[in-house]
Amino acid sequence: MSPIDQFSYGWLTPVLAYAMSSVGSLLGLLLTARARLIGGKEGRYWLVGAALAIGGTGIWTMHFIAMTGFAVEGTDIHYDLPLTAASALLAVVVVGMGLFLVFHGGERVPSLVGGGVLTGLGVAGMHYLGMAGMRMAGHVSYDPVGVALSVLIAVAAATAALWFALRVRGALRTTVAALVMGGAVSGMHYTGMYAMAVEVHSDETPLGGAAAGDFLLPLIVGLSVVTVGLLLAVLLSPSEREVLAELEFRERMLRGEGGAPEPESFGTPRG
Repeated sequence: MSPIDQFSYGWLTPVLAYAMSSVGSLLGLLLTARARLIGGKEGRYWLVGAALAIGGTGIWTMHFIAMTGFAVEGTDIHYDLPLTAASALLAVVVVGMGLFLVFHGGERVPSLVGGGVLTGLGVAGMHYLGMAGMRMAGHVSYDPVGVALSVLIAVAAATAALWFALRVRGALRTTVAALVMGGAVSGMHYTGMYAMAVEVHSDETPLGGAAAGDFLLPLIVGLSVVTVGLLLAVLLSPSEREVLAELEFRERMLRGEGGAPEPESFGTPRG
C-alpha cells in the first residue's frame, strides 16, 4: 500500500476545515432558531437557508477543505466534476429533509431518530460519493470496520444536530452546540479517511477530471459567498425579541386588545 498523508499542509487544513464546519453549523442553528420562531411558510424559507448553511458550508465545504491536505505518494489526485457537485447537492438535500422531518414531527423520538438516521446516512453518502469522484493512478479500498464507524458517527452527529436545532437557545449555548457539531463532522470525515487504503500502480493513463484548485476553490468560494449572504440575512432581520413583540402585538390586535382607541360616534355626548 502507498503511503497516505492526511495533513500535507500540516495543521492548516484540519483547523480550517473544523472552523468552517463550526461556522456553517452556527449559522444553520441561527437560521433554524429563526424558522422555529416564525413558523409557517416563511419559516420554511429559513429552513432552506439552514440546509444550505449546514449541508453546504458545515459539511461539504469542510470535507473538501480537508481534502486539499490529502495526498498519496506516487500519484496526483484529480476530481470528477459531476460527482463532486452531486456530493454537494446530496449534503444540502439530506440536511434539508432531516430538518423538515423533525420540524413537522416536533420533539417526538421517532421523528428525531428518523431524521437523524436519514441525515446521517446522507452525510456519509456525501463523503463516499465525493471520494468516489477522486481520480488517481491507484486502486482504492476501504476497511469495512472504519467505514461502519464513520457512518455511525455521521448518524450520531446528525441526530445531535437536529436535537440542537429543536432545543438550543441563547448565544452561548448555540455557539457551544456549533463547536460540538463541527467536531463531530470533522471526526466523521477523518474516521472515513483513515479507513481508506491506496495501492498506486504504474499505469500512465491520463487521470481525467480536474485538479483540486481548478474547481474546488471556485465552488468553495461560491458557497462561502452564500454563507455570508445568509449571515447578513440573519443580522439584518429583526431580532428574536422584536419578532416576539410583533407576534404578541398581532395577537392582541386580533383579540381587540391594545389597539388604537375606537373613534367616537357622531353625536355621542362627551362626559
